[in-house]
Amino acid sequence: MSENSKPAVVLVHGAFAESGGWGPVAQRLLVRGHRVIAAANPLRSVAYDAAQVRALVDSIEGRVVLVGHSYGGMVISKAAAGATNVTSLVYVAGFAPEEGDSAVTLSGKYPGSTLAETLRPVVLPDGNQDMYVAQELYRQQFAADVPEETTRIMAATQRPITLAALNEPAEGEQAWQTLPSFFLIAEADKNIPAAAHHFMAERADGEAVSVDGASHAVFASHPDRVADLVLRAADA
Repeated sequence: MSENSKPAVVLVHGAFAESGGWGPVAQRLLVRGHRVIAAANPLRSVAYDAAQVRALVDSIEGRVVLVGHSYGGMVISKAAAGATNVTSLVYVAGFAPEEGDSAVTLSGKYPGSTLAETLRPVVLPDGNQDMYVAQELYRQQFAADVPEETTRIMAATQRPITLAALNEPAEGEQAWQTLPSFFLIAEADKNIPAAAHHFMAERADGEAVSVDGASHAVFASHPDRVADLVLRAADA
């Protein structure tokens, strides 16, 4: 396979992160000859965010592997539905919803999530709320296996998500129902219990790789494992 024939990889971050967090993963994929785009996920609503990512995907010539972390999984599941150039999906500690599922219902399906008690709201002019993880709790909640110096920056640069987006149910066809799907499961995830990840991977009949001791920020703590799975998806 020539480098020009390799699919592009679109990386979609989730809540309480930002596109630059994909840097170590992107570096590994670029070295392997893939075009990489770390999308700026608005984190406003599932439908709106999916439309933004879909517009980006539609602008890319050739095949695309779509990768979503956390809430980014909600987004890619809708964004890729019906897209003719998306060949596979990768869920990195990410949600793979069925119609009617929301981020809140999926993360609460099994015990173990401690996210809610770490969230701090900011009331917006339209009455919605932006949710942040308290900076002093960020490392223990989100990125316990990431160096402390790095997590201080991650906490400071986190992008908030609206409360409405977290509660918004998936609608219509979800792309994992028709596309090959790959799941990286962070076994020590405190945002989305590992049991929920296993449930979603099995429901999608997807290929799953577990990372023992990995936090929700597995993209930062284990970029090699993430990149390896994306490369496997690219070859599927």
